[in-house]
Amino acid sequence: MLKTSASPEVRNPNPCAELAAELAKYVSDPYGWVLYAFPWGEPGSELACYSGPDKWQEDILKGIGRRLSRASQDGAIIREATASGHGIGKSTLVAWLILWAVSTFEDTRGVVTANTEKQLVTKTWPELAKWFRLCWFTGAVLGTRSGLFEVTARAIYSSYPEHQKTWRIDQVPWNERNTEAFAGLHNKGRRILLVFDEASAIPDRIWEVSEGALTDEGTEIIWCVFGNPTRNSGRFKDCFTGPHAARWISRQVDSRTCALTNKGQIKQWADDYGEDSDFFKVRVRGVFPSMSARQFISVADVDAAFGRHLRIDQFDFAPKILSVDPAWEGDDELVIGLRQGLAFSILRTIPKNDNDIEIANIIAWLEDEGKADAVFIDAGYGTGIVSAGRTLGRTWQLVWFAGASVDPGCANKRAEMWKLMRDWLKAGGAIPEDSVLYNDLIGPETVARVDGKIQIEPKDAMKKRGLKSPNRADCLAISFAYPVSARGSKPPRPAFALTDYDPLERD
Repeated sequence: MLKTSASPEVRNPNPCAELAAELAKYVSDPYGWVLYAFPWGEPGSELACYSGPDKWQEDILKGIGRRLSRASQDGAIIREATASGHGIGKSTLVAWLILWAVSTFEDTRGVVTANTEKQLVTKTWPELAKWFRLCWFTGAVLGTRSGLFEVTARAIYSSYPEHQKTWRIDQVPWNERNTEAFAGLHNKGRRILLVFDEASAIPDRIWEVSEGALTDEGTEIIWCVFGNPTRNSGRFKDCFTGPHAARWISRQVDSRTCALTNKGQIKQWADDYGEDSDFFKVRVRGVFPSMSARQFISVADVDAAFGRHLRIDQFDFAPKILSVDPAWEGDDELVIGLRQGLAFSILRTIPKNDNDIEIANIIAWLEDEGKADAVFIDAGYGTGIVSAGRTLGRTWQLVWFAGASVDPGCANKRAEMWKLMRDWLKAGGAIPEDSVLYNDLIGPETVARVDGKIQIEPKDAMKKRGLKSPNRADCLAISFAYPVSARGSKPPRPAFALTDYDPLERD
């Protein structure tokens, strides 16, 4: 199959048909297409002072071309993730990819979305319109009414009426409550282009639904995501250092290396904030921050605790606290953990289970096995478990996350526990090499309050951002609910000597 508008060429030979045949040469060469399509270096044009794409843009375009050329006839899935500083020309590259994709493969379909509808309307799509106008083979240059394609406020599509619904790329603002535009993106045997602009703020739910488009057999699929690395959690971050990283070709672009950036402004930022500051990392270096703007626990603290080795004498003197975070909703897990001093381990993770007797028996066995000094259970969904425990002769303590805090700087008990957990991490706490726990700890953000008190983002708010409920981190946090003494521990030694001598007694 010819990967351009072969059918219209045969039925109605015209200048557009000849052009389509020429464009077919670039079906697997986006970089060559960009050089071919625009008047680079031509006197009087807007590109008179430019010879071609910037180096980072060239690398991505050539990389996509190489992978397409190596792909078999059964199709290819190409995933490109780019984290960068400001002002490097991300929207320009997005425009080139859209124009190349539709003009070199017949009946290409695609969706372009961004962090906000405003980003799409005011930046991404105007950039597409600009480069469509600069492209030398637009309708006006050819002397025809419309050329091969038309660009509207919401889409670019084929000028041929019989292809207008099947040969197009649409601008689609994301909506977690209405994901049909992403779920229905199928184009078996042809080409799909999926672009996320400012991807760091696009919820995980949209990423997950979009993956449904990757199931078409024998289809050329190109998924490109771009953004400033503003958050340390979520699917955009996972493209670089998470469980999905192996599937992505990822790169981080430093604004200082790009031709279009304002070097004077960058120098001012370096002087004001320092090159190692999170501000400079995100806005210039294209590096994920040590701590996002509202992130409560820093990546640096969790990195230090992750898999940290402790000697037994560093924690075996401390009380053992068994903590339980019951499953919150159907896709959550019940987590049972044990903390002793600076050491924490996860003992069980169980899918949501409403059999309180069964769970109570498991907890009781773990309490006896580990010789726990206390058992704390989240009261939200744990009241039935504690009641079942009473029938077993257990005196477990319920913890109300929404209860009052003894710390005047915290809005509630949950904030108090998370603050104590953060301090514990900084003091040398050790957690297992558990990627779920790692992401749980760095995921929650703080909620702004007029009284300045600490409030941790609720679980339902995290889910709206596309993150999972931080059950494993909450399990660790619960272990800080109340002070605990080790069983059989001796009372503290008095600060004064015990003696029969009375200094007030008269001789």
